Amino acid sequence: MPNANADNSSALSQVQHRAVSELLRVAPVADDLARRFQDAGFSLALVGGSVRDALLGRLGNDLDFTTDARPEDVLKIVRPWADSVWEVGIAFGTVGAQKDGYQIEVTTYRSEAYDRTSRKPEVSYGDSIEDDLVRRDFTVNAMAVALPEKDFIDPHGGLEDLAERVLRTPGTPEESFSDDPLRMLRAARFAAQLDFEVAPEVVTAMTEMASRIEIVSAERVREELNKLLLSLHPRKGLALLVDTGLAQQVLPELPALRLESDEHHRHKDVYEHSLTVLEQAIDLEEDGPDLVLRLAALLHDIGKPRTRRFEKDGRVSFHHHEVVGAKMTKKRMTALKYSNEMVKDVSKLVELHLRFHGYGDGEWTDSAVRRYVRDAGPLLERLHKLTRSDCTTRNKRKAAALSRTYDGLEERIAQLKSQEELDAIRPDLNGNEIMQILGVGPGPVIGKAYAFLLELRLENGPLEHDQAVEELKKWWAAQD
Repeated sequence: MPNANADNSSALSQVQHRAVSELLRVAPVADDLARRFQDAGFSLALVGGSVRDALLGRLGNDLDFTTDARPEDVLKIVRPWADSVWEVGIAFGTVGAQKDGYQIEVTTYRSEAYDRTSRKPEVSYGDSIEDDLVRRDFTVNAMAVALPEKDFIDPHGGLEDLAERVLRTPGTPEESFSDDPLRMLRAARFAAQLDFEVAPEVVTAMTEMASRIEIVSAERVREELNKLLLSLHPRKGLALLVDTGLAQQVLPELPALRLESDEHHRHKDVYEHSLTVLEQAIDLEEDGPDLVLRLAALLHDIGKPRTRRFEKDGRVSFHHHEVVGAKMTKKRMTALKYSNEMVKDVSKLVELHLRFHGYGDGEWTDSAVRRYVRDAGPLLERLHKLTRSDCTTRNKRKAAALSRTYDGLEERIAQLKSQEELDAIRPDLNGNEIMQILGVGPGPVIGKAYAFLLELRLENGPLEHDQAVEELKKWWAAQD
């Protein structure tokens, strides 16, 4: 029978070994800064995510420190030393700096809590690193390494929880989430980022306190959702949000996808389908995580619950769910304070995600292909990935046929692109030429003529100049 204690000791030994090598790598810059704090009569420690990531062997160039020095003292120490300094977070006790390629944040020992009416945490400074660590979100983020001595500080058993890959809170989860409700979303985010399990008592508190997230600003909620979606295992975090009721508070369209089944009417589990589409879209990414694609994959079917109809023949229909879903996407993303450009892009992908399925019968004309490319615009490559990801059938023959059909569409697009400028489809005559040919000045008629020529271009492809002039004159002669 395996020895659990021996296994745990081995895991602890491995994380400690990784930490030593990681800390040695950043030692020159960290120790140099620590000595400057020491000379000024203050303490400095590497803390939180930096220690966690060092123990996991994944410490990057972002280093977080904590100190008993107040922000004005931190500035005095850091300014002459750093390559650059910024004070964006100074109201929260944080001074940022860059040195030798490292992004550094130094935060004064602190404690923070929400009251029942404020959307922003109240910040007060602490006097000891122990007080600072107990206010942190999870034990794996409540470890520190005092510098330059390299003393390891772990009052809440974070090292053991790290070895066991579990998320617990330093104090009770109820106290922690009451202080900052955003930590409930952070639990889901870290589960997704680190592939950790969330301790049962933490899940219970998240479920019981889900409505408390209302006090947190939309911007902070959005940033946590983004980090979750851009993680390695977003399904894990999203499922936790749905299971605890947190998604009902911040992204209610997601749990709404769990449509009640009906014994007489069969259709796919839209919730599971959407999570699978998200995972398949991630597999198609080529240049790193793509937030626009991931949001579109997750939200592409959110119009289905509102459009579900039970047909007389036993089928279930979701007519125009892509149009309804695009409007719902715009509304939710706007509420979460996403940029106008991102709202527009994700909504457009949701609106277009079904367009390809009209191509399956093989009857698309060149005109239809041009319109597909025109409507997608700069989102075409993302639309390719979303459409391919939307096939989750277990029928291998059907999946292969869909893939071949889409291959054919992409080949036709490539062929047309080689023959004409598909990426920027414009009429064959510009506005100035139209005015000159028709002998009229600027006004609504020029817009109508432009629209006519654009439709002609989409339908027939590029025309010779003389032919375009002739078609414009015919159109003009037919006007009242």
